[in-house]
Amino acid sequence: MRLSTFDFALRRLLPATALLLMLGLFSPSQAKAQTWLVSTEAFVKLGVVDKFGQLGAYSAKFIVVNQRNGKTYSLVKEIEKGQNGIDVVYPSLATEADYFKASSGEAGTAAPGTYTWECQVNGKKVVGGSFSFAEVANDVNLITKQ
Repeated sequence: MRLSTFDFALRRLLPATALLLMLGLFSPSQAKAQTWLVSTEAFVKLGVVDKFGQLGAYSAKFIVVNQRNGKTYSLVKEIEKGQNGIDVVYPSLATEADYFKASSGEAGTAAPGTYTWECQVNGKKVVGGSFSFAEVANDVNLITKQ
């Protein structure tokens, strides 16, 4: 059976057309607008220093109290001789080896509200204060091409 020139051209054209169609369907489309991800994280750095290094090595217990619900979170850090002091971050990630936690093991959070804190050395309050976390909101603007 002999193929006509038309049939021959059609058989060659179909695979090429199918390939172009597939490339068009799976090619990345042009973005119509910029897309942004946003994250906001609030935290407070708390610290204690034995200014003249008189204690040598000591244990510092940081205690944070959420004034809104009364929950207490604590973190104990060992300070080596010669180090004199340490800074800690509240809230700390529960995935860290040491983190601020309640007696139930619940990790501290940066919930909006007022907090008090203190650091105890040998069972005595040596420093303390207060801080607050505000409500956090994120604005996202859609930037389109004109």
